[in-house]
Amino acid sequence: MSEPLMNSHEVAMAPIVLEDVTKVYPDGTTAVRGIDLTVHSGEFMVLVGPSGCGKSTLLRMIAGLEETTSGQILIGDRDVTRAAPRDRDVAMVFQNYALYPHMSVRDNLGFALKVSHTPKAEMRQRVDEAASMLGLTEYLDRKPGQLSGGQRQRVAMGRAIVREPTAYLMDEPLSNLDAKLRVSMRAELTNLHKRLGVTTVYVTHDQVEAMTLGQRVAVIEDGTLQQVAHPQELYRSPANVFVATFIGSPSMNVAQATVTDDSFEFGQFTLPMSDAQRDALDGRATAIVGLRPEAFTVKGSGPSFDVEVAAVENLGTESHVFFGVDAPPIGVATHHLADDAQPIVDASSVFIARLGPDEIITAGQALTLSVDARKMYLFDAASGVTL
Repeated sequence: MSEPLMNSHEVAMAPIVLEDVTKVYPDGTTAVRGIDLTVHSGEFMVLVGPSGCGKSTLLRMIAGLEETTSGQILIGDRDVTRAAPRDRDVAMVFQNYALYPHMSVRDNLGFALKVSHTPKAEMRQRVDEAASMLGLTEYLDRKPGQLSGGQRQRVAMGRAIVREPTAYLMDEPLSNLDAKLRVSMRAELTNLHKRLGVTTVYVTHDQVEAMTLGQRVAVIEDGTLQQVAHPQELYRSPANVFVATFIGSPSMNVAQATVTDDSFEFGQFTLPMSDAQRDALDGRATAIVGLRPEAFTVKGSGPSFDVEVAAVENLGTESHVFFGVDAPPIGVATHHLADDAQPIVDASSVFIARLGPDEIITAGQALTLSVDARKMYLFDAASGVTL
């Protein structure tokens, strides 16, 4: 993308504050449950969660495209809870681009300005600036059908940029792009936000996208806000089992363990208990144990255990080794080789170890793995809250 900034117009910035926001549909379905969230002025906030968790509904409530059942939405110092979408001074970027196929790129970029009767000279200047910023100048006279998916998404973003709103709302804008293009577009989005500095709320179901884009990330599950934090804090200090297993790729391994005087026992594993863990357990007889895939090594230091390899994903820089653990399943994360794949083994739980590229491992192989018990997470067996 080229370097010119849109500095000829002062773009206002404003925080977005949600206070006890709830959405209940006429059939009684609750899509959003009492969410309190503050998006700071100029912040890039990502809403992440599985499909159907309520994140897009929440974004549409901010935009005014969905009515708020209860609670309050403020943009800047204005209560916009009941305001029409056009009166909220926000610009939305959709998953499907929503471009006019019969219009040129120039006309698509300037459509909202034309509707609002912006003077022609100012409209041309804003469109040219946005096109230059997004690398679209040479495509201004083309129709959307003559552009690639990435170029069409840039046009959709440019149409939002020219409006110079107080906030951008983006609903999975990269989900229709191929994997390689998504990576490059993430980098472009990050650079674009640095240059514009406009408050942005971005929705995705892709936790990798959330971690790489968000200055802070809000994790949502079943319409409820689970945790809001910097991406690294979510990874290192998850609030509960859901956040722990949702954030991180591959996801955290979890199993229900029996607590003894000095250890945790689950399946073929017995892991030592620290004094701090004993205090946190406060007499509990069971707990959920979490181990990220990188906690495992081949014949390293720490407790060692024999496992049978069920499957291997060789990724070049690393290998993901799947193995069964005879322990009660937790039900918050399921490891599959693909979205439509069947479970790899018939064990109660399937764990993944992330191993280095030098380890040559095959399915069916007997393997001795060591565990760094210092990297173990503990959660309450009943509530799932981090101990």
